[in-house]
Amino acid sequence: MTRARDPYVLPSSDDPVVAASTPVLGGPTGRWARLGRGAGRPVAVLVLLSTLAYLVGYVIDLSCRADGWASPARYEHLCYTDIAPLYALRGFADGLVPYVQAMPDGQHLEYPVLTGMFMWVAAIITVPLTGLAGIDAGTVFFDVNVALLFLAFVATVVATALTVRRRPWDGAMVALAPTMILGATINWDLLPLAFIGFALLAWSRRHPFAAGLLLGLAVAAKFYPVLLLAGFLLLSLRSGRWRAFGTLLGGTALAWLVVNVPFMMTNAEGWSYFYRFSSERGEDFGSIFFALSQAQIAQVPPDSLNMLATGLFILLCIGIAVLVLAAPRRPRLAAVLFLIVVAFVLTNKVYSPQYSLWLIPLAVLARPRWNGFLVWQAGEVVYFVAIWWFLAGYGIEGAQALPGPAYAAAILVRVLATLYLAALVVQDMLVPDDDPVRSDGEREDADDPGGGVYDGAPDRFTLTRS
Repeated sequence: MTRARDPYVLPSSDDPVVAASTPVLGGPTGRWARLGRGAGRPVAVLVLLSTLAYLVGYVIDLSCRADGWASPARYEHLCYTDIAPLYALRGFADGLVPYVQAMPDGQHLEYPVLTGMFMWVAAIITVPLTGLAGIDAGTVFFDVNVALLFLAFVATVVATALTVRRRPWDGAMVALAPTMILGATINWDLLPLAFIGFALLAWSRRHPFAAGLLLGLAVAAKFYPVLLLAGFLLLSLRSGRWRAFGTLLGGTALAWLVVNVPFMMTNAEGWSYFYRFSSERGEDFGSIFFALSQAQIAQVPPDSLNMLATGLFILLCIGIAVLVLAAPRRPRLAAVLFLIVVAFVLTNKVYSPQYSLWLIPLAVLARPRWNGFLVWQAGEVVYFVAIWWFLAGYGIEGAQALPGPAYAAAILVRVLATLYLAALVVQDMLVPDDDPVRSDGEREDADDPGGGVYDGAPDRFTLTRS
């Protein structure tokens, strides 16, 4: 009697790193193991792993929480967050409504609308809880946000796990990623990640309008997800799947407009502050431009920075477009989206440590292998430590902290680690038989199991002769 086909890919038999680690956990999965026939059991385990990982991150924050995120301890203990201090600094403590009312300094909230509304709701919940808890309101605000963002974190893990039907265990890479544990509560970046995760899940199930609505909400929470449309555009060009792309685009625009138009009409100046702030921002921490200045190699003139950053990003996108249209086989959706976001974070004017979160789910879907993933994460952890130790003495005369040239070197380490993982994804595009998703034994003609309408679609336009 032949053994029934496994309902999903098992990491212990698919991933060399996991296979080498299985003796610690009792060895690889046996022939008679009862694994269940659906994704319910893996999802339950992933929710548990997510909970444990998130708690570890919260425990790391406890030292800062105890002293109210006093500087420089918040840097030295690697537990910095924007959340707690912004409760007072952005007018939430005064009951101000973001975008509609200006802060005491006359400025407005520098976040997109959906994130601002998330913060406002958390502030409303904070008020009654502060009286009950008897502790600082900023600390309560942090705890409320941590609780709400946990839901977004679990949603991201589950959505990633379900996008490729036979690979639910890949979600563990999202749940256990070191920088996810370290940086999940620095800012509100988990919110757009959840919307992106479910947008890709809806697309994989061939529901482009639902995917568009979810992607539009992601763009309303953090503007970078709009770049993902470029990946869909390139693959639609190669496959000719224009109807699905148009439906996706329409859903994205609709959701974004529904969230943003009320604030545009109420106070256009308050609504547009985020976009003005982003365009006027100079070189900032983590960027390659900041590294050049800290290493005393070059200083990009402020009036040229936007043009240079945008130009470099466009050049990288042109390279990605050529790759997508000239690859011997149409690249998978997740791989293309990953490369586009990599191009953006490498050329952006700032790289905050939580930006690593943007890449994690896409990296897992693009190349679900722990070896390259952990190399990249190691580079991100180096940068995570470096930026906080650098900030511990930034602008303080005689402070004992990481010097500028060492911080620039840490930025270089992070960039090289990111390029390494991107190179592995490009290699899978050029040698599709080595792609871990296409070679996982799902079916003989496995193409793009998470690609929705692109899966199995014939080429309509390429830059090479067939």
